[in-house]
This record gives sequence, C-alpha cells and structure tokens, in this order.
Amino acid sequence: MSRFLPFLADPVFAGFLSASMRLAIPILLAALGGLFSERSGVLNIGLEGAMLIGAFVGFVAAFASGNLVVGVLAAILAGVVFDLILGFYAITLGANQVVVGIAMNLLAAGFTAYFYRLIFGAGTQSPRIDAFSQLDLGQLADIPLVGPLLFRQDPLAYIALALIALAWFVTAKSRFGLNVRAVGEHPQAAETLGVNVILIRYAALSISGALAGLGGAYLSLSATGVFIDNMTAGRGYIALAILILGRRHPIGVLLAALLFGAADALQLRAQLLPIGVPLQFLLMLPYVLTIVVLAGFVGRGGAPAALGVPFRPGRSGDA
Repeated sequence: MSRFLPFLADPVFAGFLSASMRLAIPILLAALGGLFSERSGVLNIGLEGAMLIGAFVGFVAAFASGNLVVGVLAAILAGVVFDLILGFYAITLGANQVVVGIAMNLLAAGFTAYFYRLIFGAGTQSPRIDAFSQLDLGQLADIPLVGPLLFRQDPLAYIALALIALAWFVTAKSRFGLNVRAVGEHPQAAETLGVNVILIRYAALSISGALAGLGGAYLSLSATGVFIDNMTAGRGYIALAILILGRRHPIGVLLAALLFGAADALQLRAQLLPIGVPLQFLLMLPYVLTIVVLAGFVGRGGAPAALGVPFRPGRSGDA
C-alpha cells in the first residue's frame, strides 16, 4: 500500500479526482431527480430541458439580485414549473412521454437562447457573476484520495451529496416513497388502496424538476459563472443513462455519476497531453460511455412495471 501513497498524493491525480467530483455533480442531481419521476412511472426525458432552464433562470436571477442563493432558489422553482408543464401533457393528457420530453427539451433550448439575447443583448461580451467558491476545509483537503473527492468542493456539491442520503431515506423509509414505488409498479392497485396516483406522480415530477433545476444552477452559478447556449450539452440524457447504470438507487446513481465525471475529467486532461488523438475523439468519450450503457449493457435496470404507461383513474384496464 505504501508504494501507492506518493501517487495518491500527486497533485495531478488529486486534481483529477476533484474535477471528477465537480463534473459529476450536475448529472448526479439530474439523475436523482429522474429517480423520483421514474419510480413513480413517469419517464422524464425532459431532464435536459429542466437543467437548461435552471441554469438560465438561476443565472439571470443571481445576476439581477447579486445574490447566488436567490439564483439557486429561482433555478429550483424554474425546474419545478418546467416539469409541471411536462406533467400536464404526460400525466393529465396521457401523451407519449418520450415525445413530450423531447419537445420540452427543444422548447427549453429555444426559450433560453431567445430570452438570453433579449435580456443581455446579442453582443460578444458575455456577462459574468462571481460563482460559488470552494470551501476551505484546511488539512482535510490534503487527505489522499478522500480529500480531493470530498473536501475540495463548493457548497452546492455538499448539498448534492446530502441529497443522496435524503433521497435514500425518502424512497426507502418514508410513506411517500412507498406510494411512489406503488404507483410506479401498479397504479391501479395503488388507486384501490386510496393512493392518489395523479397527485403522487405530479409530486415526484416536481421533485425531479427541482433537482434537475439545481443541477443546471450548478453549471452556471458554481462551475462557470456564466450562461451560454445549450450549456447542459446533453448532461440530462447522460443522467438517464446513469439511472440505468445505477439501478435507480441513490448510491448506485452516485457511483455511476462519478464514473461519468471521471470520463469527462479524463478527456479534459487528455487534451493537454501530446498523445496525438484528435480533440473531437476526446470530447466523445463521455457520450460513447452513455451509448454503451443505453445499448443494453444493463438492460432495463429494474425499471418500474408501469414506467412510461399513461394512467387513467378508475380504469382498471389501463396498466
């Protein structure tokens, strides 16, 4: 073990670990949100759009108020509203959830691009804000392996890690979590037991939007301090792959998010090395990993039986 200590303490490796965690946080938050919606039976393809809306609204609110906390709260609220609109079509109207999710993602891309230019103009000088800074935790940050992963992060990263434990408790130990699982597996049976399936699905989708909006806020308020068009860059879709790889369990989602974060950090560092690999191939690495997962590497990943199936109250034949 002692022979590996110098390597674990190497600044380059420590920086890689810290970057892996930072790059994992936004997709971790979106995936936690997707966990709630999918366990309730709603296939939330709109995670990408909710993240983008959260990044935009959070940035605008923080820029206008000069307060990052206001930006975070605005991003969460925007994500909730976005997913409630999605829920109206997917839950109330019973529309195809894949089509609705893709349409909402396209709407988010156009909405944010248009209103960004309307608010800030179309000039080349992009406005910036002072982003969340890394917390100073002293010598804890120098602990090999653990220090760079856990003690060189900003406040939103610690909120995300705390939400993992909260998500596990809610889904596994609370009555609400039991109801979410019930309406995702067999909504008709849940309805006969007095569970309001529509209300539970809307509540789960609201949580999904809040967490995805928070993930988007991390991109603009913590990782960069700016907003650019399509800054989510497919992270919402990667979050869907993380759900499958993580078996829709909070701990599994964390480990899968770290895997994707490490792949992203690896391609960023590989760009600085004289390895002769074209930049475009390095940029593909996280998305290739996503394709491998979605190609059936882990199958349906324990998906709820009623995932993606519209529910009609009082109609036992719709399952």
